[in-house]
Amino acid sequence: MSLRDLVLFNLVAVLSLRWLNTSAKSGPSSLVLWALAAVLFFVPQGLAVAELSARYPAEGGIYFWTRRRFGEGHGFFCGWCYWVVNILYYPNLLTAAAVIALYVVGKGDSGLASSWYYVMPACTLMLWFATALNIVGLGTGKWLQNIGGIGAFLAGAILLVVGLHAVFTHPSANPITLHSIVPNFGSLSEVNLWASIAFAFSGLELAASLGDEIHEPARALPRAIYLSAPVIAGLYILGTVCVLWVVPLNSLSITSGFLQAIESAAGHYWWLAPLAAGVFTIGNIGGAGAWLAGPARVAFVIGLDKYFPPAFGRIHPRWGTPYVAILVQAIAATIVLPLVTLGKGSSVEQVYQIVLDMNVLIYFIPFIYLFCCLLFEGDTPGPTVIPGGRIGRYIAGSAGLFVTIFAIVVAAIPPSDQSPLWFEVKVLGGVGFFYFVGWLFYRRGKHS
Repeated sequence: MSLRDLVLFNLVAVLSLRWLNTSAKSGPSSLVLWALAAVLFFVPQGLAVAELSARYPAEGGIYFWTRRRFGEGHGFFCGWCYWVVNILYYPNLLTAAAVIALYVVGKGDSGLASSWYYVMPACTLMLWFATALNIVGLGTGKWLQNIGGIGAFLAGAILLVVGLHAVFTHPSANPITLHSIVPNFGSLSEVNLWASIAFAFSGLELAASLGDEIHEPARALPRAIYLSAPVIAGLYILGTVCVLWVVPLNSLSITSGFLQAIESAAGHYWWLAPLAAGVFTIGNIGGAGAWLAGPARVAFVIGLDKYFPPAFGRIHPRWGTPYVAILVQAIAATIVLPLVTLGKGSSVEQVYQIVLDMNVLIYFIPFIYLFCCLLFEGDTPGPTVIPGGRIGRYIAGSAGLFVTIFAIVVAAIPPSDQSPLWFEVKVLGGVGFFYFVGWLFYRRGKHS
């Protein structure tokens, strides 16, 4: 993978306009939450990954760094959480793609968007398409990620062009004042949103998982972060401004809000909305490919270390990919896809929230290790890319660690519109199940 591939990989791994629907629905205060998450989490995350990638560029990325610093037990737990969380992430990512794809053919307002008879097969088809391309080789699979990165960027660019034009030519659909942008951190929904926004900024560490398959990774990985991170942050913050300016909150959809904004602001250029829906869908399929490729390398290295069955460490004789790790991940995701719909009164929005909270509780565990790895670097000799050296590492690591722990705590609190008992059973029970299964794998590997 070259520098260009890595920049596009970062875009497709992190950037998704579906987060604008969630943030804008909460009102103008989300703008400040985006800015705070960018400063306290996104920037520290980028600096941590850049620093550790420059020092230790190796296959497995965050798993390798944790194992090196804290030992095999912590390394396995970090890698297990990082790998298994994608089984829960695909329903969120692919459901958004399936729903938005309907707008390409003018069926966005049909009942298909909330029908799992359509959503399930569509998600499964997209998942296995991405799986097939990743199995036949990184040289082939990376083009899905590259096209997806371009698609994700184009969807954001279309929103910004029509949205910023509306900003300068039309009054705002929602009052954006100094008072309205101040977050109310005494509100549970507000702090929960901040945790979700921090989650939206995660993913810069993914490319490092392919360390041995990158050309000059010690140089390319930090550069890719510096090039892609400002684009991602800018599109998230300015995109939220555009959605808030164009669409009234009482009519904003949590699944297609950014498309509503494009439709409203495009005027006679009606074709921009279907075009944005199309490139967004391509971006999400590319995102599925990226989140197959990276965690599969983590599982591959864990297989080499014998904590996963040895088959995980197999390389395809023709295509040179960890095909068993990729296949197992895709099969597990296919099994989980229908299970996320179980529960009385579940709707698309409620499923999003439940899956999102499970993602946060599992996915942010590796980020605790990421920032601890940075903090424990101390004065260890090696290349330094963080300004300020040791002090800079402490500031970045402490800020990122605080937001990570805060997000985990908040994600465990049930929202006010759901039954606390049922929420805890589905979310905390599901998380506990995955932790327990990971412990069984580690125990088996250690004793064998």
